[in-house]
Amino acid sequence: MTNNIPFTRNYQLQFMFTIYLVFWIVTAISPTDRSQWFMESILPVGTIIFLAATMKRFQFTNLSYVLMLLFLILHTYAAHYTYQHTPFDIWLKTHFHTQRSYFDRVVHFAFGLFLTYPIRELLTRVATIRGFWSYGVPVAVVFSFSALFEVVEMVVALLAGQAGADYMGLQGDIFDSQKDMSLGLLGGIVSMGILAGILKWRKKK
Repeated sequence: MTNNIPFTRNYQLQFMFTIYLVFWIVTAISPTDRSQWFMESILPVGTIIFLAATMKRFQFTNLSYVLMLLFLILHTYAAHYTYQHTPFDIWLKTHFHTQRSYFDRVVHFAFGLFLTYPIRELLTRVATIRGFWSYGVPVAVVFSFSALFEVVEMVVALLAGQAGADYMGLQGDIFDSQKDMSLGLLGGIVSMGILAGILKWRKKK
């Protein structure tokens, strides 16, 4: 199912865009670290510009836009606190005496969980993949993007010095990148597992 509704008449999408715009403006006020916030903001701003520029050629369903919105909100929230200092992590450190920040792990899992469905939607409509491949290929694509993001983080860290090192956020874990990619992969598998279960249940009904 497709939307085929222009943005000017897609009130649900307008509402989603307004929610994110207001949220982005609020979180742009006095972030913990302005330079790191700027680097983290490249992803959501670039994503929205890309989606707007390509909407006439390909329009996702509103469900896909909702899932993308959820991920962008999580990322933008973390960008305000530079990931390592979110209230969630402060709570964990206070009550469970954890040594590292874990909200970045949540966002990497959410990347796979929320974005695999939109990627599947794109592939099934453009590349017309079907059957097992319509579940397996989107997961592989998400995993590839997770790996690409880790490479980009490395390049930024090399170019930006200390600010880049903070942006990368290894927090002393030499396997941080591998764990982040694994969580993206796990999120994608969970997403497609839920979808397969729902579609199977609907088929039985």
